Amino acid sequence: MTKTVADPVSGEPLSTGRAVRATVPRSSLGEFHAAPDRDPIAILERQAATRLPDLVPIRYARMAAGQFSFLRGAPAIMAADLATIPHTGLTVQLCGDAHLSNFGIFASPERSLVFDLNDFDETLSGPFEWDVKRLVASVAVAAREKGFTDEEATAAARSAATAYRECMRRLAGMDSLDVWYEQVDEETVANMVSRPKFLEGVDRTFEAARKRTNLGALRKLTYTDDQGALRIRHRPPLLTPVDYVDAQTVEEVFTAYRRSLPEERRVLADRYRIVDYAHKVVGVGSVGTRCYVILAVDRDTGGPLFLQMKEAEKSVLEPYLAPSRFQHQDHRVVHGQRLLQTSSDIFLGWVSGPNDRNYYFRQLRDMKGGADITQMSKAALRDYAGICGHTLARAHARSGDRIAIADYLGGERPSTRR
Repeated sequence: MTKTVADPVSGEPLSTGRAVRATVPRSSLGEFHAAPDRDPIAILERQAATRLPDLVPIRYARMAAGQFSFLRGAPAIMAADLATIPHTGLTVQLCGDAHLSNFGIFASPERSLVFDLNDFDETLSGPFEWDVKRLVASVAVAAREKGFTDEEATAAARSAATAYRECMRRLAGMDSLDVWYEQVDEETVANMVSRPKFLEGVDRTFEAARKRTNLGALRKLTYTDDQGALRIRHRPPLLTPVDYVDAQTVEEVFTAYRRSLPEERRVLADRYRIVDYAHKVVGVGSVGTRCYVILAVDRDTGGPLFLQMKEAEKSVLEPYLAPSRFQHQDHRVVHGQRLLQTSSDIFLGWVSGPNDRNYYFRQLRDMKGGADITQMSKAALRDYAGICGHTLARAHARSGDRIAIADYLGGERPSTRR
């Protein structure tokens, strides 16, 4: 519940959110002064120490592809930068890496398509504005990489911030249960585009997601061997076979993972058996962590199920915020995902494996899709940034004090007034 404090001048009660403005003015949210000992390379090297050595060059190559790619791969660098700036103390469950490419489409358990955050490796409790800054920074960088002017980049970034503020303000007036059920579906997205011609792009994106099913993955990722068994098609260095030790790990971890599922979903998981697995290189910032694709089939029909088993490391935010309350990093990731998303994968679960490594599971393909930022016009990027800002506010409102955040942000343009 939002508390009040006395205004030091008038003596009138102020909400917690408005009181925070005295110590962290909204105008200060856009300020940044690099620390004199700032060393981004050292941060990346520390991360590389825990990654698979053969994959680290792939990570750096992906980051070097452009400004936006570098930003995607460097949440640890931005976390260190954010930690040098006073924060509001208005905490939420952070995504931890809320850049533009970590939003997308996927199927809910009811098989309807929703738009939401989709990466939670860095999730942790922290000040709401850290996620907002990550989002608006990614919008500005994406705009500049496309050759937009500084004014156009600023307009796109402001679209994300404004949508966040307006959505949070609306949610602040709703009951908690209604906030919990709030979701961003295809209709919501369509209603947020500014031009009728953009609706065609929305329809195409959602339709493409509907086609990204386990059966589609079966045709693309597998073949039948000489004995008639399904096998994953290797594509070195991005999809490679596992050795005996890794195979034993996958089998052992998959068996234990069941225990993190609700009882009724264990029944479903038990209807599948593993037939093959492979190493997979994923993302940009995650490259070098241990990640596997698991191919399982229905024991009755032979229908395919592709799961991703991914290593969870400490959040890049943890050196600067309170440590996770969870003993295991996989549990932290799954908890954050379930708290931030309206609908989560029915196979989402976690397990601690050999050598104190933590893994979480989710489906590899379940009608997943996303927008192609590289093909967006100025107006389309502004719209998409707004949709992401709206979605981030919805996610934050589930765990944080939405009334205090809304009161802090107020009704004026963000970061422009005290």
